[in-house]
Amino acid sequence: MSDAIRLTDLTLGYDGHPAVHHLDGAFAAGSLTAIVGPNGSGKSTLLKGIMGTLTPLTGRIWRGAADIAYLPQSAEIDKSFPATVSDLIGLGLWKRRGLFGGFSAGDRGQIEAALAAVGLEGFARRAIDTLSGGQMQRALFARVVLQDAPLVMLDEPFAAIDEQTVGDLIKLIAHWQSEGRTVIAVLHEIELVRRHFPQTLLLAREPIAWGSTPVALKPENLQRARGMPEAWDEHAPWHDNGSAHSHAHAHGEHVH
Repeated sequence: MSDAIRLTDLTLGYDGHPAVHHLDGAFAAGSLTAIVGPNGSGKSTLLKGIMGTLTPLTGRIWRGAADIAYLPQSAEIDKSFPATVSDLIGLGLWKRRGLFGGFSAGDRGQIEAALAAVGLEGFARRAIDTLSGGQMQRALFARVVLQDAPLVMLDEPFAAIDEQTVGDLIKLIAHWQSEGRTVIAVLHEIELVRRHFPQTLLLAREPIAWGSTPVALKPENLQRARGMPEAWDEHAPWHDNGSAHSHAHAHGEHVH
């Protein structure tokens, strides 16, 4: 199996301060990988580096495909912005239409099909500020569908949503992998990773383990990740949004 992404002695950071360092390895084409680790361990930073929005301090990132479909953390979306669901997910077509291009009849058909794929039929004209957390996440997944890229990157796709929505979106991720796409997701829910993600990168600002999920998530590896002195806080929880935000700002990490 060929590689979709290769990382060579990669160090990423902000203002010269490393947030992820000495990372070597590869994501195989068509693989499904979870990135897990304590808050402040560099998971979202790594996604930004792979996408090209953050320049490596040292080392190299090689990608076999230029197109990436990206789902940001839900906190990055301003729901107060006066936009419809169609406006939001239609951004997935920007490479083909431009940021200010109008939608054709064919585009609107694709938007409706993407909404149907995530269980949001009839939502195209709804204002985004009327959506529940689960509905917003479905809409963001619909935007990924429209981006139609060989590489899919998801940053905390299941944060603060109901179990039914998680189950539906997991099925969509499995479908993407069945189509041969490479899917990488930053996650906190360890049991969900064990059930649905064959590969895992366990990160604590440097790699703790990278490979098959049962091996990577052995108790001794998880304990080592929690105790890494490079992490912001060796007792940092796996999921605490407020803690992550305060730690990141205290140490210069950019949080959007």
